[in-house]
Amino acid sequence: MTALNDEARVIEAAEPPTRFARGWHCLGLAGTFKDGQPHEIEAFGTKLVVFQGADDGELHVLNAYCPHMGGNLARGSVKGDTVACPFHDWRWSGNGRCAGIPYARRVPPRARTRAWTVLERNQQLYVWHDPEGNPPPPEVTIPEIEGAGHPDWSAWSWNTLRVDNSNCREIVDNVVDMAHFYYIHYSFPTYFKNVFDGHIATQYMESSARGDIEVTTPASAGDLRSDASYFGPSYMIDKLWTDVGAGVDMESVLINCHYPVDANSFVLMYGATVKKLPGMSDEEAAAAAQLASEGLKVGFEQDVEIWRNKARIDNPLLTEEDGPVYQLRRWYEQFYVDVADVKDEMVRRFEFEIDTERANTAWRAEVADNLARRAAGA
Repeated sequence: MTALNDEARVIEAAEPPTRFARGWHCLGLAGTFKDGQPHEIEAFGTKLVVFQGADDGELHVLNAYCPHMGGNLARGSVKGDTVACPFHDWRWSGNGRCAGIPYARRVPPRARTRAWTVLERNQQLYVWHDPEGNPPPPEVTIPEIEGAGHPDWSAWSWNTLRVDNSNCREIVDNVVDMAHFYYIHYSFPTYFKNVFDGHIATQYMESSARGDIEVTTPASAGDLRSDASYFGPSYMIDKLWTDVGAGVDMESVLINCHYPVDANSFVLMYGATVKKLPGMSDEEAAAAAQLASEGLKVGFEQDVEIWRNKARIDNPLLTEEDGPVYQLRRWYEQFYVDVADVKDEMVRRFEFEIDTERANTAWRAEVADNLARRAAGA
């Protein structure tokens, strides 16, 4: 008979939730939707249409399928402050009401479709999702980013990547994962702390470059400090200070956000804006932001490769240096239950600082050995 301590750990994994998280979700840079055309977004298990009213200039989000005969409004056209269905030209206002049917005597009284609550801030567009249909509480709004649109900062660089065969929880787990920064993103995390409080989950990190791997991501670009906070289930603002030499830190803001397509797919978006250093031109600032964004792209592609080939695991086997994974998931669960079922333990303030000394001792020895082998081979 096998002794209890000799039994193999069995991975437990329930099916991903079919319910989508309650909260604000970024759909992208607002300017991309302001071209006079309707835009299709596949999200929350359905399709949405985003359009700008030609007269009011406001961005609107509706369910994409026309409740008349199912035409896709995203394949239609913008006419005034309405989006017109390509099938029969029924015209829908941003509030979800049918504003007109050119060939009909009257509009049916029940001619309404779902209008989604939107927020335009930081030059980005957000949509509110709540399975219970409640409006967004003011205390969970997206904060304003000081540099967004400011002349002392670059314009946003922006990238979009669809991730299939993976659930949103995989990316959120990174908030507490100190060790993966060494193995996946090639840096030394020298300080690492998490704070969960209410609807905000924050990762505080200081790190330095490994030296034996080519620099590819912001996390591996040298000495840096990062304050990265999720505001709700899907939108992270990462304030970053990078040592560029001569005692000068370059300040940037990185965005890491996503929205679910379905239970096993999501759209990942990331971008950057950089504060101009003294004497830096607009072109140089834009190039710096683009470089930061390209580094994010490399970093996320490294993560995606892991996510696409790993197993979902609900009972991870952890050491204390792996960080508060279970506590993070408990925080994350608040967005997947009814408001009445949110428990105090999900939103109560929690802090955890990882002792990075042992990890860095081992990792620096490994890097020194790699460099010695490389020199010997040369």
